This record gives sequence, C-alpha cells and structure tokens, in this order.
Amino acid sequence: MSFITLTTDFGTKDHFVGAVKGAILSQLPDAKIVDISHEISPFNIAETAYILKNSYKSFPKGTIHIVGVDSELSEDNKHIALEIDNHFFVCPDNGSISMIVSEIQPTKMVEINIHDRIESSFPVLDVFVNVACFIARGGNLTVIGKEIKDIKINTEIKPKVNQLQNQIIGGVLYVDNFGNLITNISRKMFQEVGKNRKFIVSASKHKFTKIYNKYNEITGEHGTNSTIFDGEKLALFNSADYLELAIFRSNLKSLGGASTLLGLEYRDRVTIDFFTENEPEFSTLQ
Repeated sequence: MSFITLTTDFGTKDHFVGAVKGAILSQLPDAKIVDISHEISPFNIAETAYILKNSYKSFPKGTIHIVGVDSELSEDNKHIALEIDNHFFVCPDNGSISMIVSEIQPTKMVEINIHDRIESSFPVLDVFVNVACFIARGGNLTVIGKEIKDIKINTEIKPKVNQLQNQIIGGVLYVDNFGNLITNISRKMFQEVGKNRKFIVSASKHKFTKIYNKYNEITGEHGTNSTIFDGEKLALFNSADYLELAIFRSNLKSLGGASTLLGLEYRDRVTIDFFTENEPEFSTLQ
C-alpha cells in the first residue's frame, strides 16, 4: 500500500484536486491519498515550506509527497524528486522544501527529465503523478531524472542576527486559519542567541516581553474565568516551536485574529532585541 500526500494552492472549487486523485488511483487503485492542504496562498513558497516541514513526519516512512505550488515548468523552475528522511518529495525546485533540507540532508536528488515524453500544461497531473506512482512501485529516482547536488533555498525563510548578536530580525511567515501570525523565528534560535537574557519582541507598534508555551498560560490562575482574557494578545512558541503572535481565543467572525487586530500580514517584520540587567531600559536603546 502506498501513501501519497497532496499539498497545493489549487483550492477545492475547481476540478484540479479531483483530477490528480483520479490519475493516481488509475495507476495505483490501492493508494492511500491524503490531503495536507489545498488552501496554500497562491504561489506562496514560504507558506508551503512551513506546512510541509510540520506535516510530513506524521506519515509513515516511504510516503510520497506531491507538492503543487508554483509548479509550472520553466528554465528557472525545474521539476525535482528527492528522498529525504526516508520520505519522497516530488515538487518544483522553488524552495518549497527549504525548511526540511535546512535540517536534514537529502539522500538523493534528481532533476526530473521525462518531459520530452509528456506534453502538459498541468504538470502536477501529467508529470508529478507519473513520477510519484513510479516511486510507489519501487522505481529508482535515477530512472526518471539526472542526479543533482543543489536545489534552491528560499532565503526569506531564514531570519538574520545582527553583528552584535543582540537582535534577531525575522518576519511573518504564515497566517493560520485563526488569524495567528507564525514567524520564521524558532525556539532554538531564540535560545541560542538570547542566552537567557531579557528580551522585547517587536511587531509594528506592538511589544511583547513574555513568551508562553501554551495559549491558556496567559490566564494564569484564573482557569475557570478565562473568558476575561478573550481578545488579549500574546506571544508563544507554538507546537512547531516557532514564535507565534496570537489573540487568545481568536475568532475571525467576532473578536478578530492577530493579523487583523495587530495590523500585520505575511512578510511583515518581527524582531527580538536582547539586553542584560546592567543595560539601560530598552526604550533608550532604540
């Protein structure tokens, strides 16, 4: 039995997702097809990278992940297939797996070269499905492509640290379904740069001096009367261990979410400044 996942920006209104699933089942009737997401913001590579990094490990080893975001073939956007961490990825070479390969070295990478046998304006259907099914049947990657040593890395995914090592400059990577703002700053980077120093998280005009581990930590000992905190802003390290700016019990139809209430969106700047006890109040450091 083969597990094949789909991550696209196709949405679900059109026929695209259904056609891709049908093409897979025509070749592999017993395949288990799982939708990771079809609601990626159009052509958003950073969002794709974040969602893939935080979903693929939940699947069995040997799972094949088809990635259909910004997948049109061009001189600058080749099609590739990779084996990473005992998983396979069939995707465009546009940085969509940057967050995975930044931590785990691929076992094998190839540039897909079967296009001369396939005429297509829908490569996810005509190329990626064929490659995925070939892999599922036990095919070797080198049969459908030539080995390569490098792939594109999306540089906006990685935050920067200033020369004084007292500031992380990052940004909003992803806005989730609750309107929460996920940044590209990881807990690991925060700890390595921060070294247990005091800090201030700045996003537009908003400041945070505490980072929680769970949303309901903001309620403290008020557990049973936590509704008084509804609508409060907070910063936390989310389940993926990335810094998130959120609104407690956010509801886009009533309270609103962090994106609307804080006035922030994808790519907006978020910084963390660190300082020690013997330094002046942070406001004087600006």
